[in-house]
Amino acid sequence: MQRQRTRLAEIVAYARANSPYYRKLYQDLPERIEDPALLPVTSKKILMPHFDDWVTDREVSIEQVSEFVDNPDLIGERFLGKYLVATTSGTSGRRGIFLHDEWTNAVQYALSPREAAQLGASDLIGLLANGARMALVIATSGHFLGAAGSTRASKDSVLYRKMGRFFSVRTPLPELVAQLNQFRPAILFGYASQIVLLTREQEAGRLHINPVLVQAGAEALPASEYDRVARAFHAKVSTAYAATECSFMCSCCEHGWYHVNSDWVVFEPVDADYRPVPSGTQSHTVLVSNLANRVQPILRYDLGDSIFQRPDPCPCGNPLPAIRVQGRVADVLTFPTKGGEQVSIAPLVFGSLIDGLSGIELFQIVQTTPTSLRLRLRFATGADPDQVWQQVRTEVTRLLTEYRVGYITLERAEEPPQQSPGGKYRSVIPLS
Repeated sequence: MQRQRTRLAEIVAYARANSPYYRKLYQDLPERIEDPALLPVTSKKILMPHFDDWVTDREVSIEQVSEFVDNPDLIGERFLGKYLVATTSGTSGRRGIFLHDEWTNAVQYALSPREAAQLGASDLIGLLANGARMALVIATSGHFLGAAGSTRASKDSVLYRKMGRFFSVRTPLPELVAQLNQFRPAILFGYASQIVLLTREQEAGRLHINPVLVQAGAEALPASEYDRVARAFHAKVSTAYAATECSFMCSCCEHGWYHVNSDWVVFEPVDADYRPVPSGTQSHTVLVSNLANRVQPILRYDLGDSIFQRPDPCPCGNPLPAIRVQGRVADVLTFPTKGGEQVSIAPLVFGSLIDGLSGIELFQIVQTTPTSLRLRLRFATGADPDQVWQQVRTEVTRLLTEYRVGYITLERAEEPPQQSPGGKYRSVIPLS
């Protein structure tokens, strides 16, 4: 905590001295800030329109960076010879462009062993026996963090280049399965939704790989799927919780909790009015301060994730705060009641319901009007689509009735779940 306070004071002082935006924003604050609650809240929506004043490097402009990210040939290259550039897909309404300086990248690499802490000696021997090959199933066609960071790492490290191989999330599943069977990875990394699909392919015998570690990132892996993935691959399972704005927020333990790297990140679970919520209470959102990035300071930034912080010590023994992510606030569905009120349902509610139904590999709920939902389903091999649909409609209607909005119209989509520009499958897409 002393390191956190010291680093917060240093990054705030640096931002105030070098960023015109923060200099103005913090002009009435005390000279030294060790308490994040003294800082005003920021967000992507607030900061992006002020990009040129936000960054601390006067050589950087939004016009130059935009031209850079519009060129796919530059994925993983250093902007101005200094910065890794990563973008968000804009599913929350605005695309974000973020620069990572060398100090940020150094902290990322330094903290990465915490992710591997759950691997034992036998696991490490297994990694070496399998050539330590790493398959990354990610979006490869844009300047997204996974592609940009991995491409940069492969350019900088001969070892990483020999170990790792990229697989596009947009590759048709049968073709992806064939590619992975040929590659035989010791480590399998992918978006959680893609890991679930590959788990079912492994169970069916079409995919037959023996990774030592399976890591799901970018999306929350349903608790019901955690043990299933481990059984299917006979592997350790890890989940990664990170963001383009801060790639080193947490490390996962063997009990499925994310431990916040509090020495380099300030994590504040808050309610809708940005007041702190106690441990053991689900937050409305979380405010994040990245204590490493100096070229584009992220300070008390509304990340938009609803989280739950464990009130008691984690049984793994890690003393860092333990959290679970409940979902994106931006993905909450809101419906009008007949009484003129509003009813909100978190995506986790739908996920826990539909994930428990058989015959479904992937689902996506799209709110098309305030009172109608379009359900996109990918059916499991051998399942009867009509029978599965009837079951889904019955259970979702029952759920909506419990929330007093049973009159909502449910529509069966002809198209399967669609990927976002970043290659992720959002389980819930609210009305724009």
